[in-house]
Parts: sequence; structure tokens; C-alpha cells
Amino acid sequence: MSSKILISNQSPTRALPTIYDIGRTNYRSKAIAKMELCGSSTGQAPGNDSEPTSDLQRSIKDPFRKGNNILVMCDTYAPSGEPLPTNKRFNASKIFSHSDVFKEEPMYGLEQEFTLLQKDVNWPLGWPLGGFPGPQGPYYCGTGADKAFRRNIVDAHYKACLYAGIDISGTNGEVMPGQWEFQVGPTIGISASDQLWMAHYILERITELEGVILTFDPKPIPGDWNGASCHTNFSTKSMRSEGGYDVIKNAIEKLGLHHKEHIVEYGTGNERRLTGRHETADINAFTWGVVYRGASVRVGRDIEKEGRGYFKDRRPTSNMDPYVVISMIAETSILWKP
Repeated sequence: MSSKILISNQSPTRALPTIYDIGRTNYRSKAIAKMELCGSSTGQAPGNDSEPTSDLQRSIKDPFRKGNNILVMCDTYAPSGEPLPTNKRFNASKIFSHSDVFKEEPMYGLEQEFTLLQKDVNWPLGWPLGGFPGPQGPYYCGTGADKAFRRNIVDAHYKACLYAGIDISGTNGEVMPGQWEFQVGPTIGISASDQLWMAHYILERITELEGVILTFDPKPIPGDWNGASCHTNFSTKSMRSEGGYDVIKNAIEKLGLHHKEHIVEYGTGNERRLTGRHETADINAFTWGVVYRGASVRVGRDIEKEGRGYFKDRRPTSNMDPYVVISMIAETSILWKP
């Protein structure tokens, strides 16, 4: 007997999966591959035609029930077979299956920041209720009970993702107290988004167990505090090869020409984060530079020195849809011809 948790990655309201628990059962994989769901309960279908279908896209080991239990992630379609408007994975898969993109083996490393809040009051962990902690400085990658708040949640998430087979590669405390980050990747293609989506679900399950609120809001506390982002590291086979630095610079120039289109799709509330302060670029201007954290796109010093590697798009915010962001970067840098 196995328990299957159905995860539809097409939440219409926020950058987290919509979850359907279909209980302990012995469904065969073919039955899981295409299922009907109650779309009117999730805002994905009207009540008079409330059963869109979901197609299996990925399954991982269930770190909560363990044993033979699995978590299943699906994307969603109308009864006619058309992808629902919230199914951003569908268009992303078309871009990543394009021959020009496929042969470049696009690789991503996603740096997901998030904030943990006290239940009922929605105030960050480690902050005095209704008040403020000491100034930023000692919290980033900090240790100690007065600097790192609820590391047990972050460590439990890391271990759960490892058990599930997600390519999680690290964690760290962030600049604002109560804020943390985990990284997924390096991972090829659309798998990076699939894994980040499922890592979101695992994290919210763990915070649920711990009685803590999880938010991906890019600026949960107004004022002189760092916001939350999802910096996106990107490279192609050509960028990683000899002479790749010229390919990197060419791709960055393309991103600059499409800055406005990308910003629109890089998450909601991003204007509250990209102010030109707190290690961010101004949302209205595109800039790039070597080891410049105030730029839209950053290149590492070693990349410039070695003449190949990757770049980091620092514009995506913490609640971005990873399917939209990583496919846009691939489409603009690889497929678009000026």
C-alpha cells in the first residue's frame, strides 16, 4: 500500500503548489498519470465544469511517510485537453524541448529566499512582538540564538529534500533576521523548476508541523530591511566551454534589451524589493557587472578570469514562478535573434 500526494503546480494565486491528498491507495502508475481533480475548489474551473485533468510530471520519495510512499506532481488541463491558463509548465516544456535549447544543456542554480513568521501575528521569527531587532549585519550566515532563528526547520527541510532526491545544494541564514535561503541545483532544464516547486511543498509541510508561517513575499517588512529574492544562476554548454565569456556577455546584452518584459514576469511585488538599495538594482534600469551586487545581472570574478562559466540574474523575486523565469531566460538568451 502506498500513499500518493498529488501536487498540482498551477496555483492561481501564489507561487506555491496546490495540494491534493488522495489518501492511502494502491493506484497503479498509469492511473496516477492522468487524473481528474476538483478544479472549482482550487479556482481552476467553474462549478458547472469542475473536473479538469492532471498529468503526472514527476514523482519523488515521500520524506514524511517514507517507506514506499511517494509525492506526485502533475500539471493541469481543461477537459478539452488544453492546458489551463495557470499551467505555466506547459509552455516552458515547449521551450526546453526546442532543439536549439536542448543541445545547449541549459543549467540552473536557484537561490530561494523565504521568511519565517510567528503564527497569528505574522511578524518575523526573532523579532520582538511589534518591535524591531538590532540592525542588519550579524544575521547573514550567522550562528547563535540571537542571530539564527529556527535553524531546525531549515535543517529538517534540507534533510527531507535529500531523502526525496531533490538536488538541494545548500542553505544559509539571510541578511534580515528570520529570513533564510536554500539552493536547488545545478540542474539541467525544466527539472530545476520541478524540483524547486516540490521543495516549496516540503518546506510548507515542515513549517506547518512546527507551527510557523512561511512567506515568499519579496518585502514582508517595509523599511530598512533586505527583501527576499530567487537569484537565478544560468549557463549553457557554450558558456561553459572555451570562449564562453563572449557568449555570456552576448546573452546578458539580450536580457537587457528585454528587461521590461522579464520584470513583468519575475514575480509580484518586485517593485518593493528592486529599489536600488539593499544590494538590488533599480527595477527601471538594466545593469550588469563583475562582482557587482547592485546590478541586475552579476558575473563572478573567476568567470571573467577563466573566460567561461555562468551568470546570475538577480532580478527574480522570491515569489516568482520558476517555470516562467527559467524558460524566459533560455528563450531570450538562446532562441532570440536580434
